[in-house]
Amino acid sequence: MGARPLGLTLAIETSCDETSVAVVADGRRVLANVVHSQVDLHAEFGGVVPELAARDHLERLPHLLDLALEGAGVQPADVKLLAVTRGPGLAGCLLVGVGVAEGLSAAWARPVTGVNHLWGHIYAAMLTRPDLEPPLLGLVVSGAHSDLVLMPEHGRFEVIGRTRDDAAGEAFDKAARMLGLGYPGGPALDRLARTGHAERQPLPRPSLPGLEYSFSGLKTALLYRLRDLGEAVGPDARADLAAAFEQSVVESLLEKVDAALSSPFMGRYPAKPGGGGEIHEVVICGGVAANTLLRRRAAEVVGGRARLTMPPLDLCTDNAAMVAAAAHFAVAANGVEPTTVDPSLGW
Repeated sequence: MGARPLGLTLAIETSCDETSVAVVADGRRVLANVVHSQVDLHAEFGGVVPELAARDHLERLPHLLDLALEGAGVQPADVKLLAVTRGPGLAGCLLVGVGVAEGLSAAWARPVTGVNHLWGHIYAAMLTRPDLEPPLLGLVVSGAHSDLVLMPEHGRFEVIGRTRDDAAGEAFDKAARMLGLGYPGGPALDRLARTGHAERQPLPRPSLPGLEYSFSGLKTALLYRLRDLGEAVGPDARADLAAAFEQSVVESLLEKVDAALSSPFMGRYPAKPGGGGEIHEVVICGGVAANTLLRRRAAEVVGGRARLTMPPLDLCTDNAAMVAAAAHFAVAANGVEPTTVDPSLGW
């Protein structure tokens, strides 16, 4: 075997229903990223059961840890930094990951840092494009968050817009439930929408002043439409409604990205030291960034005004590689962070 890579971070992610362990070199190069999804475990309940999720994390982590080290071709002695998601997420699930990480820190005599899961989604884009650097505009869209943020430099974020109620992922899941689709709802609605025609069952597009989002009214509009249609809701109508709902969410999300790119505050941070006055990088990430329509429309909306980066599908959903990348740069910028669990951790 050749020389070991420097700056190895081993990370653990257990914030919700994916158990993941990864090894990343210098915050940019993924050597191993092992992910176990609990979808099958929670499917019969139609959503995540926190107690079952935490127990499954605890059972899976030792084996995933071995797989990650073996896949990366490294030994514990090669690891320089341990990282673990400390929030936001489900309290019991976070405690499992933090407990294992702290145990490894004691056994391996290596520092361990807590990581903000939301930061990880942004850093997933940096695993996609090794040349990507802040400042950047980020849209983080997941099951619990729809946040528009500015990242002027590593380890610093400024929220400029967010949802007032449901996040986009929650809206997709609730719409999928109304339409009688399976769990997880977002991917199921995406698949059904590909066969529908939004113009045949148009739904309102949520629009608030400024850069805020709201999806609760759209969810109510879908509910009333289904009630009005009654027994006329056949397979074609359901597909059309799925397409219309998806279109309304996606266009609402991108309307604010478009507005942010045109706002005067985008000139606050230079594109590079001593240069430019605009942000030329846009990142759209999180689980909802796997949506087919969002990926297509985002490229059209951002256009030639900025360079768009959306992580590949395997890095959109929760994974430990993004946690490792965030840890590498956050520690360099701010030092080691505590591992105290915070289920409601914000930016």
